[in-house]
Order: sequence, then structure tokens, then C-alpha cells
Amino acid sequence: MKYHLVTGACGFVGRNTVKQLLKRTNDIILMVDDLSVGTHPSTWLEDSTRKNFKDIEIFGKDERLFFWKTDIRKFLNKLQENSNWLKSEYGLNIERFADVFHFAAIVGGRAKIEGDPMAVALDLSIDAEFFNWIAKAKPERVLYPSSSAAYPINLQTENNAIALKESDINIDGYTLGKPDMTYGWTKLTGEYLAKIAAQHYGISIVCIRPFSGYGEDQDLSYPVPAIAARAARKENPFEVWGTGKQGRDFVHIDDVMDCMFLAMDKIHDGSAINIGSGKLTTFIDLIKLFASFAGYNPTIKPLVDKPMGVHSRYSDMSYVKEKLGWQPKISLEEGMRRVYDVAVERLKKLSD
Repeated sequence: MKYHLVTGACGFVGRNTVKQLLKRTNDIILMVDDLSVGTHPSTWLEDSTRKNFKDIEIFGKDERLFFWKTDIRKFLNKLQENSNWLKSEYGLNIERFADVFHFAAIVGGRAKIEGDPMAVALDLSIDAEFFNWIAKAKPERVLYPSSSAAYPINLQTENNAIALKESDINIDGYTLGKPDMTYGWTKLTGEYLAKIAAQHYGISIVCIRPFSGYGEDQDLSYPVPAIAARAARKENPFEVWGTGKQGRDFVHIDDVMDCMFLAMDKIHDGSAINIGSGKLTTFIDLIKLFASFAGYNPTIKPLVDKPMGVHSRYSDMSYVKEKLGWQPKISLEEGMRRVYDVAVERLKKLSD
């Protein structure tokens, strides 16, 4: 029997990873999340059968999911204090973890990144505990989610916007560009630690740099589902943060999952890859797309006093296509239509 660990298991990417593991394996999955942002497993698992056992919950009729509601740092500290803790306390005889996915982080939208940068910097503490643990525990494989925010912001301005290549970040070089706020710095530091873990401790690890991931079950605090919900309500005028001309590379969560698992199979040296569509879409374009689904043509009202981030952030996917033979399968129109349909269903339930 194999055991997998997912930290931050109840956030958007974490819970989609758990669902994939349930489909792809017959193994036991340990989930850790303090629910500061994520939603309880009972709200998103298909089989929400559960029982309480000591201070944890076990989900599913086959009892493959073990959930700890706690800060991941406390969980890892207990493992480091007593390597037999999971066996003695819960009967889980784990000699070595198989796949470990590290999604635990202080996360949020643009308002959080710019409005409370020191809180976001706590990710340094979370990651330090995590990498210290894997260096000793030596799981079979590790996934570290970096971010497109790690890329130098001088490559994402109105006058100097380019498709971002993996080589635009040179961890092994002498010069690094300035990433996006404390969030970008923490992810850049995590990538460096991933290289150290691979080179000095023999850990099989890959980093991914997802661009603007979205999906039907994403929280309304993120722009795509929020814009979809407002379009479903036929908001007019339609407010947009910034000028609305700032662009992002939107990639559906199903494509993120597909590329992520492939990368774990193919890359083991701590290096990082992009996961995106390779296409730039402005927020004005996105609003117009959702409005077309809703069948109306709103007046778009820019809010230039709101946080807007970099002007242009999109991926060059040529390296991933060449190295992994992978490219996204879900078009912008198909993916956004899925999100819009869910927004309409939610609106109907609220009005009933």
C-alpha cells in the first residue's frame, strides 16, 4: 500500500489533486489543511462518507482519505519529533511517503498580495519546514508549486511584454530578476530549495509555474468565477480593476492536473516548467466573452484605483511541448463556458 501526502489539500489546486489521486490510484491519501482558505472535504468529495477517529476525519467507504485540520507546520513538527507518530497514533505504518504535493501556503488574490505582503511572506516559514522535512523523510517524489509570479516583473510591463520562458529565471546563474512582491519571492526561494533538495539530498522533485489557473469549483474571491457570476447577473456597468487592458494566461485546472502528473513522471532534478495556454487574454476580453454567454453588451467601467498587478503575464509553452510532448486541451471558450454554466446554476439556486 502506498501513502500520498497533500498539504493545503482543501484549496482549489489541492482538492483537484486529491480527486485525481482517487481516480489514478488505489492508495491512501493524507490531507492536511487548516481551512483558513480551503473548504471542508465534505463539501467537495463525491463520497463524503466519514467517521471521526481521535482528532482526524476519515472519508470514503473505502477509508482511503485521512484529514487533519491543522497548520502544516504543526503536522510536520510532530513527524520530525517522532518518526513513528502516524503509526503509534493512527495505525498508519508509513515507512516512506510515495508522492507528496505541497500546496499549503498563504494565498489570495491581488488585493491580498499587495495589501498584506508580510502575511504572504509567511510562506517562507511554511516552505522552510516542508523542505527540511523532505530532506530527512525522502519521499519517492515531490511536487512543488511555484508560480508565474516568480518571473521578473520587468518582462511584464506595457512596453516590454514577452511570452515568459523557463530560462528567464536562472536559479543557477549570478543574476535574478525581481519577482512579483513577496508572493513571487517566496516561490522563487522555494524553487531554489527544490534544486538543493534534488542535488544535495537526492529527492525526486519538480516545480511547476502555473499561470492563471481557473475552474468550475474555484472560489469567488478569484477573478474568473467572480466575473462569470457578475455576467450571469447581467451587471451593467461592468466594473474591472485597473484599466482592464492588463492580460493574463488562463489555463483550466484539468489541464494543470494533466501536465502536473506528467511532469512528475518525467522531471526529477528540481527544475521548473510553465503550465499555461501560451495565449494572452485581457480582462476586457474576458468580460466580453462572459457577456456574450449571457447575451448582453455591458458598459465596462475601469477602476484605476484598484490593484491591477503587472500589465502582461503569459507563458511560452515551447519547452514543455518539446520536453513533455504536452499542450493544453481545453480552449478558453470551452473552459470559460463551463465556469459560466456553473455560475448560472448557482444564481438559479439563490433565486429559488
